[in-house]
Amino acid sequence: MIRRFPGSAFAATARKAASALIGLGLLLPAPAEAQSISFVRDAEIEQLMKEYSAPVFRASGINAAATRIILVGSRDFNAFVASGRKVFINVGVLMESTTPNQVIGVLAHEAGHIAGGHLFRLRQELERAQILAIAGTLLGAGAAVGSARSGGVSADGIAPTGLILSGQEFARRTLLAYQRSEEQAADKAALRYLNQSGQSAKGMIETFERFASDSLFRRVGSDPYLQSHPSAPERISALKEEAAKSPHFGKGDSPQFKARHEMAKGKLYGFLARPDELSRRYQPSDNSLPARYARAISAYRFGSPGAAQAQIDGLIRAQPNNAYFWELKGQAHLETGRPREAVVALRRAVQLAPGQPLIRGLLGHALVSTGDRKDAEAAVKELTTVTQRDPETPEHFQHLARAHGTLGNEGLAALASANASVLSGKQEDARRLARRAQTLLPAQSAGWQRADEIIHQPNQNPR
Repeated sequence: MIRRFPGSAFAATARKAASALIGLGLLLPAPAEAQSISFVRDAEIEQLMKEYSAPVFRASGINAAATRIILVGSRDFNAFVASGRKVFINVGVLMESTTPNQVIGVLAHEAGHIAGGHLFRLRQELERAQILAIAGTLLGAGAAVGSARSGGVSADGIAPTGLILSGQEFARRTLLAYQRSEEQAADKAALRYLNQSGQSAKGMIETFERFASDSLFRRVGSDPYLQSHPSAPERISALKEEAAKSPHFGKGDSPQFKARHEMAKGKLYGFLARPDELSRRYQPSDNSLPARYARAISAYRFGSPGAAQAQIDGLIRAQPNNAYFWELKGQAHLETGRPREAVVALRRAVQLAPGQPLIRGLLGHALVSTGDRKDAEAAVKELTTVTQRDPETPEHFQHLARAHGTLGNEGLAALASANASVLSGKQEDARRLARRAQTLLPAQSAGWQRADEIIHQPNQNPR
């Protein structure tokens, strides 16, 4: 089930790190843009990303359990890393890639940044650049004094404004040179990880070749010293020679990965594309499973629930043990006002994929939506487990609050709502709800103490 969120704990990470991001392409979120980043959650695609990244993370020595891959709701072809071992990858990377290996190459590059400690050093370079800029400004101020005494021009003939700008410009160029060197280091590291994990670097080179032909990377007449990344032709030239030496260079993706990759693409197009774009991408004569997947999703999104359910049932007949088809069936029922039917489908999805908290969270949502007290009790159990395993999704806490409210547990309902508000960045609401929870919960109980944490440390994520 694909869900889009306008903001969450992930958004806070991106906002805080917006001035110190390192990524694959030239276009990284600026501080203002980071404020509006949206995120996509989907169990099927997140699982695929985990499997794509696992070999390169092992090769790089990165702790996969402590590293999170976060899908950004942008169709631009880009990825970046931020503090807290978080890899942000735009859904556009999956939608526009033609092979799994291209995505794996992107992940290998980002792993190079994490393993190389580039973010920590970038922050140090930012501080150094600020010192250089300040020094330039102070020097310019001193020149301005001399200028005032000599009729507007300093003793060496340089106008003061130009001197101030030159100090800032020197700092900027120094920082950009550092960033270019780190990008080259990440490229080389990615080659090592791919080779050590028995995978080809061909996909990574194809990605840079894409950049080379993309208008975003045409900087005709621009100063190469004012770019944060090496030019795509430079990167391709440097990588091709080394990549060709690997015995794995000609190795292709496994049939299983190819099939799952196409299914993920079909799902994303079904959820994110309009019907006219979808029909151009998947012709009516295309009866492949990814095309059918995309059309079934699009049908329920654009108001054809009966047709959608018929198409989803066809998918289930083709693959009766596919948890994500059952999840889609439950989601379509839930979002068209049929929560009891949704519960049946989602219980089957959970049986097939018990380790997926997003599916269990959707089941909890369906259970609380029936209005039945017994279902609310089951929802509390389900959602309590989900919020422990996936504590950064506000929606889970919102449904948990609703379930507690149905059962009359007002203190726990207020606490769950407070946790949801923390994750949504609504700190004042979080403190207000936490204070209410404290008045209703036993003093010094675990819930009371969590409410106290929210009141006094509002930026702390729920546990």
